[in-house]
Amino acid sequence: MVRREPSPNQNDSGNALDLFDSHAHVDGSEFDADRDAVLARALAAGVRRLVCIGSGPDVATAERAVALAAAHAAGPVEIWASIGIHPHDVVHMTDATWTRMAELARAPRVVAVGETGLDYHYDLSPRQTQRDAFARFIDLARAAGQPVCCHIRDAHEDARAILRAGRAAELGCVIHCFTGTPADAEAYVDMGIDVSFSGIVTFKTAEELRQAALRVPLERLLVETDCPYLAPLPLRGKRNEPAYLRHTVEFLAELLGRPAAELARISGANAARLYRLPSAGKA
Repeated sequence: MVRREPSPNQNDSGNALDLFDSHAHVDGSEFDADRDAVLARALAAGVRRLVCIGSGPDVATAERAVALAAAHAAGPVEIWASIGIHPHDVVHMTDATWTRMAELARAPRVVAVGETGLDYHYDLSPRQTQRDAFARFIDLARAAGQPVCCHIRDAHEDARAILRAGRAAELGCVIHCFTGTPADAEAYVDMGIDVSFSGIVTFKTAEELRQAALRVPLERLLVETDCPYLAPLPLRGKRNEPAYLRHTVEFLAELLGRPAAELARISGANAARLYRLPSAGKA
C-alpha cells in the first residue's frame, strides 16, 4: 500500500488545523519581496485569519497595516489591523500623532489599539513617558470601542496598575508575546485579560514560560507568530512568517495534553472573541 502524505495544513494525526495568527507584522518591509507567497504558504498551513499589527515608530506603520487589511478583506487569508505606536517610540509622539491615531482607530478593518504598553528592558523612551502614553492609548481604545493589544517587557507590575486603572479588561485586552513569570500570567488571567504565546515558548531556554502556559486557562489563551520575529523551533533564526504558527500550536498542544486541532480551534475562537469577529465558519 502506498502511504498518502498529509496535506500541508494537517498535523501528524492527519487533522487539519484552522489557525488564527493573532499578532503578525506582515506589512513590514521584510515581506515586500514575497508577501503574496508568504500569504499563500500561510493558507496552505491552515492560517485563514490574522491581525496585522500596525504599531511601529510612526503613523505610517499604522496606515500601512490598515491598507493591507483593506486589500485582503475578502481573503483567502482574511486580514484585520490594529493601530498604535510602539512603547519604544512614544517619546516622539506629537499632538498630530494622537489625532491621527484616533482617526485610524475607527477605520474599517481596524479591530484593536496597540501594540501599546511598557518596555523597561530597553528603555528607548523614558519610563514615565511610556506610562503616560500607555494610559492614553487605553483611553483612546475606550473612545473608539476597541480592545487593547499590549507589549509588556520587564514591567508587569506597572502595566497591571495602568491596566487596572484604565479598566482595560472591560474593553478586551491581551498581553501579546507573553514573556513574564507564571505568577504574572495568573495575575493577568485573574484580571480577565488574555495571554498570547509566540514561538518563544518552544525555545529550549523557555522553561519558565512553559510553566506560565500551563497556568493559563484555555479560554484565555491566544497564539501568534509576531512575525517576522521569533520563529519557533525547529525554524529558530529564520525569518518568521504566519505559516510557522502551526509549529507553536503543535508544541503548545503537546505541552497542554490537547489535540492540536482543538487548541487551534479554541485559540482562534478566543482571538475572534477578543477582536469582536465572527467565529470560524460563521458569517
